[in-house]
Amino acid sequence: QVRLVESGGGLVPAGGSLRLSCAAPRAITSVFAPLTISWYRQTPGQQREVVATIGSDRNTAYADVVKGRFTISRDNSRKVVRLEMSNLKPEDTAVYYCNTPVRAKDDVWGQGTQVTVSS
Repeated sequence: QVRLVESGGGLVPAGGSLRLSCAAPRAITSVFAPLTISWYRQTPGQQREVVATIGSDRNTAYADVVKGRFTISRDNSRKVVRLEMSNLKPEDTAVYYCNTPVRAKDDVWGQGTQVTVSS
């Protein structure tokens, strides 16, 4: 489907904030806009888990552990989905990926972006 590129990770103290970006630099707007896109995260030795999802209609869903702290949004004109992360906790440390349902089912992933939250 559409190639997605994650960015914005880094090292932050507990309680800090980060904004992650998921961009589709080679897609045209008419292709990007209908996509449902999710943010996932994965820590060593664990499976990927979905943390936030946004549909083409901008409906959103969040994992319970991030609800109230993370906000997913999209700007279709810029072909970007963002994940605003606040009040970060050490257990949020992971590699964060964005993906569409189709690519996720096919087990096709990008490089992800590392988020590390220090105690």
